Amino acid sequence: MHGPRARDLMTPDVVTVPPEMSVAAIARLLSERGISAVPVVGADGALRGIVTEADLIRRLAGQEDEPPGWFASLFADPEALADRYARTHGLTAEEVMTTPVVTVGPDETAQRIAHLMEERGIRRVVVTEDGRLRGIVSRADLLRALVVPPPETTGQLSDERIRRAVLAAMRKEPWADTFHTVVEVKDGVVEFHGFRRSEAVQRALRVLAENVPGVRKVVDRTQPLPPYLYAVA
Repeated sequence: MHGPRARDLMTPDVVTVPPEMSVAAIARLLSERGISAVPVVGADGALRGIVTEADLIRRLAGQEDEPPGWFASLFADPEALADRYARTHGLTAEEVMTTPVVTVGPDETAQRIAHLMEERGIRRVVVTEDGRLRGIVSRADLLRALVVPPPETTGQLSDERIRRAVLAAMRKEPWADTFHTVVEVKDGVVEFHGFRRSEAVQRALRVLAENVPGVRKVVDRTQPLPPYLYAVA
């Protein structure tokens, strides 16, 4: 897969903290450096965890936690309660840090990193190699992948080749309809004819075609799918 890799996007000179560093000192460090997270690295150089702004805010908010009532305590998870107590009352990096850390290798693609961030609901991934910290890729770093110019193709792709590429891409998507939707290409301009199931499908088809190399423009001439065709759709 082509495109930027973790090594191209990451911030290499990462500020780290030892496991015994105090929470107050970490908060000052984040504020002074204008950063939102610091990896926790042991004396052996191994990555132990990461302390984020969210961890510190959780600790602050946890000071207002009320012990569960008698009835609620019957259904509470003691392990989860103990973990939250430690992380909201801890005094050092090791006690409040997030573990395990989501890591990627230097050659991981921007697409895979974006998928991990969305899937895990996180704002950054740590780049490691042979167990050692190499850098961090944040959401801001990842945005650079969107402005990297696509690789130039050698020569002009034929309209038929573009049409086949669009159809091949459509067949991979369960929402795309190659039975009721016809694809035509002329001078690199893709035109969709026939019928569409919804506006969401119409929008997705345009995006799909725009991502095919060689496509200069996309024109949608489809119409809403008539009710009598739903039976055979």
